[in-house]
Amino acid sequence: MFPPRPRHSRRSRPRTLLAVAAALGLALPAASAAAAGPPAPGSAAALREVMFVGNNWDGTADVITSRGDLARIGRINVIPDKDQRLAEIYLNPVKLGYFLGVRLGPGEGHDQFVDDMYTTPDGTAVVVSRPSFADVVSLDLATGRINWRFPVAGYRSDHMAVSPDGTRLAVSASTANTVHVLDIATGRRIGSFGTGDKPHENLFTDGGRRIWNMSIGEVTTALDAPWLDWTKGDRRITVADADTFGTVRIIDMRERLDAFGRSDLSDAVRPAAFTPDGSTLYFQVSFFNGFVEYDVAADRITRVRTLPKNPATDEDRTTWVNDSRHHGLAMSPAGDRLCVAGTMDDYATVVDRATLQEGPLVPAAKPYWATVSGDGRSCVVSESGADRVTAIDFATGLRTSSVDVGDHPQRVRLGRVPAAWTGPSAS
Repeated sequence: MFPPRPRHSRRSRPRTLLAVAAALGLALPAASAAAAGPPAPGSAAALREVMFVGNNWDGTADVITSRGDLARIGRINVIPDKDQRLAEIYLNPVKLGYFLGVRLGPGEGHDQFVDDMYTTPDGTAVVVSRPSFADVVSLDLATGRINWRFPVAGYRSDHMAVSPDGTRLAVSASTANTVHVLDIATGRRIGSFGTGDKPHENLFTDGGRRIWNMSIGEVTTALDAPWLDWTKGDRRITVADADTFGTVRIIDMRERLDAFGRSDLSDAVRPAAFTPDGSTLYFQVSFFNGFVEYDVAADRITRVRTLPKNPATDEDRTTWVNDSRHHGLAMSPAGDRLCVAGTMDDYATVVDRATLQEGPLVPAAKPYWATVSGDGRSCVVSESGADRVTAIDFATGLRTSSVDVGDHPQRVRLGRVPAAWTGPSAS
């Protein structure tokens, strides 16, 4: 069932340096696969749907086809201002401390140059969160140059989400326990709201009227034994009004898990996916090879599914990347299938939502994210341990194609570019 686990020299966190990262209180980079809205009315340029793949350690993003067999179309440099940013960091001892903390903690010994990406509705720019530079930038797809830059509060940017109309971005400022909402065209901050410790995944719901944020707490320390769970901080879901940015609801999954009889599970909500009607939320939690089903209206957990373990996986929890055992979850457009990235178990699988029975375990090297192809037929996972992206058919659960990308791919997002685009004209 499982192939021998490939050995990746960069797989484990460098625990000898964790004291620095722990002292700085940093969090995993690591959530919604949606294109950034329709083209602007009257747009002259024909647009092509694509997928953007963020190569976190490279500081690049590969652009690949979004349906059928995967193929690379072009590549962009998301850190054209690298020298300027590094100069600022090295002249500021506090910024330098956090920069090195990101490298030694969630970066697994590498700088984190790209976490999340969305294109503008007119397809002229891609907006990228850059954890190591603690910012969000808009890059012109024709030239590769920066249109605008927004430094987040604190010292690290993380997951983003785009509103259904493609005009607003929510970005987690993980060391400031804050989510900023930005105008995607200008980078202007529209508003912000507070969260639990280390905000991570963001999801727009209710037609863009609500923003759900999942805070995951501290994930870079070696205090991973279950009895030390209290050291991980305040982990909760914050639901905010997308217009006023006031808190609408706080959901403490610790209470819900305990009520369901699973006090053994962490309450750090990782990647998550709603059913198409928004009635049910599926989510992964730290240290768990499986996922949880939550009824939104009833406010209770209804099912928990444990998925197979890879016997080759080291059971020492401190070796799992940023407390992740499984990290990556996507819902089929019909809502009848879930695609799961079994990160530390080196597989991906498609699960029947009615029975929660998994399909074939598709070998994958440290799969770190899951999304849905443009035609809705496939789940697309990033294999961060093999520097490639793989498509898995929702109907059969089998791999259909793969494409090589840059160093350590993580987030994969649908987007749009001009039809004839093959890459920026400028370096």
